Amino acid sequence: MAVTRTFSIIKPDATRRNLTGAVTKMLEDAGLRVVASKRIHMTREQAEGFYAVHKERSFFGELVDFMISGPVVVQVLEGEDAVKRNRDVMGATNPADADEGTIRKTYAESIEANSVHGSDSDENAKTEIEFFFAEDEIVG
Repeated sequence: MAVTRTFSIIKPDATRRNLTGAVTKMLEDAGLRVVASKRIHMTREQAEGFYAVHKERSFFGELVDFMISGPVVVQVLEGEDAVKRNRDVMGATNPADADEGTIRKTYAESIEANSVHGSDSDENAKTEIEFFFAEDEIVG
């Protein structure tokens, strides 16, 4: 396996409950290394741009409202097969379906407030990383 990068967001429900360190520890314990991280409060424009792929879906407005409701932590993670590794440690989108020991099973409040976002492919990881980070901010 090759060392690759992926993108992660610790969402407002998790930052509100002061879980940034606990979530990051789970990511690191899974073999991922944080090579860039910043705490931001997304603007509506950022959230709408980032989630533009969902613009036509019924939940788009609620998703944007949720993502701008409080600070988030955006991160670039690096590791062996990083996208898959991150998705495995995050768990299923619906925490009720997530495996024990995953971030969402442990910390998510609901399917909407599910504590984390992670890229679903290497191509999307590259796009998502570039949305929030300049190359000189990634210091692996």
